[in-house]
Amino acid sequence: MKRTIMISDIHGCIDEFNQMLQLIEYNSVSDQLILLGDYVDRGPNSKDVVDKVIELVKRNNAIALRGNHDQRLVDLINSDSTLVRSKFLKYGGIQTLQSYCDIYNEITDEILTLAIETIKTHFGHHIDFLDKLPLYHEDKDHIYVHAGLNPNYIDWKKQPETDFMYIRDEFIQSSFDLNQKIIFGHTRTIDIHGTSDIWFSEDKIGIDGGCAYGMQLNGLIFCDGLYTTEQIKRR
Repeated sequence: MKRTIMISDIHGCIDEFNQMLQLIEYNSVSDQLILLGDYVDRGPNSKDVVDKVIELVKRNNAIALRGNHDQRLVDLINSDSTLVRSKFLKYGGIQTLQSYCDIYNEITDEILTLAIETIKTHFGHHIDFLDKLPLYHEDKDHIYVHAGLNPNYIDWKKQPETDFMYIRDEFIQSSFDLNQKIIFGHTRTIDIHGTSDIWFSEDKIGIDGGCAYGMQLNGLIFCDGLYTTEQIKRR
């Protein structure tokens, strides 16, 4: 049977991501890999992670969704808003700039402007790739999304784009009567049930193990109606 492999919130942790793919013996011919967003920020190697994700999508038919941190990077490059800049830096963006531009000094306005121009010039294909990623994916068994679904919308596909990338408690604390389980990242599982391991409930499964926070990268594997899990501890 074909396996569906789900990973979320890599956040620049390229070593753990590569280790996970090796541990689960990922085979693009017989496996469907689904990545739930947040490839950049906080961790040390955002650029390498985005390179890897692009390769997996283009060569191996992996499915990659857009996370809120991916959107923040896109907004940083495509906007001159001071609010966008401050939020990007506040939520782990400094590590992303260091990954792309080898910046190790204090991030002044001038340095940030130069970094934006460098990324735009040399890594514009990364920004275009992230900007075009879908907000959700679904098959007969699951709905895949970065953050979750807004329970106030009867047709969840009509919810605001920001909900797909940002919603937390309102989604997690609500029940959904759908024919598919909802697979999501964004909210660290340690904040849901006190451990970094994958969180299972009747209608949803949370898989963000908080790797960029020194915890672990989780892999959820679905095959023939059964779930198995793998973990890579952050070194």
